[in-house]
Amino acid sequence: MNAFAQQISVKGHVVDATGEGIIGATVRVVGQSGGTITDLDGNFTIQANQGDNIQISYVGYKEVVVAAAPSVSVKMVANSENLDEVVVIGYGQVKKNDLTGSVTALGTDKLVKGAVTSATDMLVGQAAGVSVITDGGAPGSGATIRIRGGSSMSASNNPLIVIDGVPVDDGGINGMSNPLSIVNPNDIETFTILKDASATAIYGSRASNGVIIITTRKGQAGRVKVSYSGNVKLSTRKNEVDVMSANDFRNFVTSKFGEGSAQVAALGNSDTDWQKEIFRTSVSTDHNVSVSGAVPHMPYRVSVGYTDENGILKTSNMQRLTGAINLNPQLFDKHLNIQINVKGIYNTNRFADTGAVGLATQYDPTQPVYMDGSEYGNGYFMYLNQTNGKPIDIGLTNPVSILDSKSDKSTVYRSIGNIQLDYKFHFLPQLRANLNLGYDVSKGEGDVIIQDNSPMTWSSGNYKTGFGENTSYYQLKRDELLEFYLDYNNTFGVHNIDVMAGYSWQHFYSSDWTKYPYSAKFAEEKGQEYYKDGIENRTENYLISFFGRLNYSLLDRYLLTFTLRDDGSSRFSKHNRWGVFPSVALAWRINEEKFLKNVKWLSALKLRLGYGVTGQQNLNNGDYPYLARYSYSKAGANYYFGNTEYRLIAPQAYDENLKWEETKTWNVGLDFGFLKNRITGTFDYYYRKTDNLLNTVTAPAGTNFSNELLTNVGTLENKGIEFSLTAHPVVTKDWDWTISYNLSYNKNEITKLTFNDDPSYKGVIHGGIDGATGYNIMINAVNHPYNSFYVFEQMYDNNGRPIEGAYVDQNGDNKIDENDLIVYKKSAPNVFMGLSNQISYKNWDLSFALRASLGNYVYNNVQSNREAWDGSQMYDQTGFLKNRMTSAWVDDFKAGQYRSSFYVQKASFLRMDNITLGYTFDKLFNEKQNARVYFTVQNPFVITNYSGLDPEISGDGIDNNLYPRPISFLLGVNVNF
Repeated sequence: MNAFAQQISVKGHVVDATGEGIIGATVRVVGQSGGTITDLDGNFTIQANQGDNIQISYVGYKEVVVAAAPSVSVKMVANSENLDEVVVIGYGQVKKNDLTGSVTALGTDKLVKGAVTSATDMLVGQAAGVSVITDGGAPGSGATIRIRGGSSMSASNNPLIVIDGVPVDDGGINGMSNPLSIVNPNDIETFTILKDASATAIYGSRASNGVIIITTRKGQAGRVKVSYSGNVKLSTRKNEVDVMSANDFRNFVTSKFGEGSAQVAALGNSDTDWQKEIFRTSVSTDHNVSVSGAVPHMPYRVSVGYTDENGILKTSNMQRLTGAINLNPQLFDKHLNIQINVKGIYNTNRFADTGAVGLATQYDPTQPVYMDGSEYGNGYFMYLNQTNGKPIDIGLTNPVSILDSKSDKSTVYRSIGNIQLDYKFHFLPQLRANLNLGYDVSKGEGDVIIQDNSPMTWSSGNYKTGFGENTSYYQLKRDELLEFYLDYNNTFGVHNIDVMAGYSWQHFYSSDWTKYPYSAKFAEEKGQEYYKDGIENRTENYLISFFGRLNYSLLDRYLLTFTLRDDGSSRFSKHNRWGVFPSVALAWRINEEKFLKNVKWLSALKLRLGYGVTGQQNLNNGDYPYLARYSYSKAGANYYFGNTEYRLIAPQAYDENLKWEETKTWNVGLDFGFLKNRITGTFDYYYRKTDNLLNTVTAPAGTNFSNELLTNVGTLENKGIEFSLTAHPVVTKDWDWTISYNLSYNKNEITKLTFNDDPSYKGVIHGGIDGATGYNIMINAVNHPYNSFYVFEQMYDNNGRPIEGAYVDQNGDNKIDENDLIVYKKSAPNVFMGLSNQISYKNWDLSFALRASLGNYVYNNVQSNREAWDGSQMYDQTGFLKNRMTSAWVDDFKAGQYRSSFYVQKASFLRMDNITLGYTFDKLFNEKQNARVYFTVQNPFVITNYSGLDPEISGDGIDNNLYPRPISFLLGVNVNF
């Protein structure tokens, strides 16, 4: 800025599109700190130099920059918070105000950022109806994503993920826990979540569980922009399982069995905290560099990221190198728009065996980590037989030795890319042709090596004779995509019509093998071949589709959307190969009616109604589930012709008439905005019913099958409400406060599981547990929620303590047996909520994200397997002990009560996901450079009554061997040049 420039007093007036003055708009001179705000009439006065630019901003409106002058008049136009925001949907995009379905759009610049390493981390708690539960705290761990509850029992419940127009395989790749690690979070621009059938039906047979569309950042015309983001993260465990210390354990054993007992004789002389021995404080780093800009007719963006994440469980590590290229050439006077996207990842992992987590809570704390003078165990302590001094083959494995002696490493390469050509016809600009050619290729390989003579090889290996193991695996997956559609969009007076029709072809191929080489020592001593090769498996499937959509609006306030998709999948026989998936939705912009047109405090009010059918063709049963299958007979059941043995084969049950699971969804929604969209929100009610639900039933009498049959037989329902609200309570020249809240309620119920009503049919019993082989404590039963618990109803004394072995006799036959098991509680919550808050004062910013889950229950398998003390529960006759939880003093169970409702515990919680404090430097070397420094605490606290380590359990709700979620402290910087 020229110090001798003439200073002037700029007087201005700021109005909205209706001419009404805007109160509280921020006004500042570009390149200077401070500023002012508009008054009650939208007026302002500010000092500036001639040649300066004046910047006016206000939440919900596009930023305006004007040249300094004595008198300035500015009309502000609604921005991305208002009606003109473009939302990416299936095969195109639409203005937010024109949406008729239940769609949530999230810009990553609005999300509270913590220590995220994948796209799934960014979605946690951010959208109503979307539940994201990470699979624990391991580096690169995956997540369970559910949109409006699960729609299936046997098939996949994962939503369809579309990245820059490419629907990707959600099955993952061997050697990588999280398939969405392919996308670096720094490259993501927006998430669009399609929830109801009127929005998802355009994807037909893969959309029953919702759709998540990820759009990555692209280059912009203008000067070259170089950005760097980096952080360093310190992680440590927050708490531990409350097991007995060495001294407490000695006292407990002595009190139960007395001095001079075999149990007391089995105690050691050490004091070992096994949980402390297997965990550590870890340091991780993350870096990302991007360059964006434009050469003539071609915006571009290139980014490279590197992550080195060390887990708190010793030996666990993930290293990831990502790259992304986006080119957007525009040719023929911008009639041809080309999008080229290429993303790649090189991922290496060292997986720590989480079995060490469970063993650390059971291993005798009076025993040492290491021992001398034994030829067994490679120096690690292990249990030896008192008689012959040899290892006990059923003894617990030293948890430290598991981590040190087992190497489980993988390398994964993956690339996703596409080229999309969008041509606007010269002779008819309203007509566009779009061709999308894409791919998703991944390769995973790894080795699992267990050292010879390690404790694992004696107590838990395949041989239990000291021989190590060596397993190699390899997998290649290819997904090829071709899509083409025509789109016509035109306005005829008060009518607007947008018609789209297209074709899609997708090919999925997978090949994998596993090799089981014997250890060198085993081969040498046994004289057998060093390698024992596994069988290579190859499989493929095709999906061919025809689809179309009609969007019609009348008077810009009455909206209609109709979609239709016809899918053909090679996973079904020719009789059931094709499925038709329609949807229709209506919307009414009520605030555009005359009787509300002049209501100034009402910014938006839209009513939505929708109905549609979606399908599920990923049955989790291979690519050819309708074909006949055979299995070889077991040894000893073969046929001999002379001295020659011939292996017999037996037919397996199959249903050649398998077909899609179909989900019908009804949705009613209300979108609203008040006070010029300072307050916006949505409310939705939905009802989803899945027909042709897959279930495994007994093969019908008279067939040649002796096993169970997977077939379409059941129905399942989900009902729920969703509510979201975003408000900007304070917006001044120095302060900006944004708060967002979402609430979801879902009720899930199975309504049919068999062809005919059968009172004796209990349901699908599943959910194996640790410590009680053959016991399952979960059930899918008619008139109950999916993944309910199946247990005996515990009885209690007058003090509220459980009475050992005392259960309610449900049928009154004076005995407790399998007929007294009941369906009890469920693993899914009734309600989950998210709250994010962002406050900025001048250059400072503070943000946090809270999340709550209400009504979910967890089976505490850690406690159920570590309380009982009599018999072999705590002491094995071969001479070793198992540690107990401190609660064993109080509950005092002699025998294990594995199927007691006492261990089905309420696990509602309130979790603070992250808190971030940041400071922005507006100018580094000049006004074109800026930087932000921030400090984040990830997972600082959880409020819950659950007695276990963590109330948030993914999957079926059984708490066992969970990799703990750490508390992390992160220091980061973002720099833009």
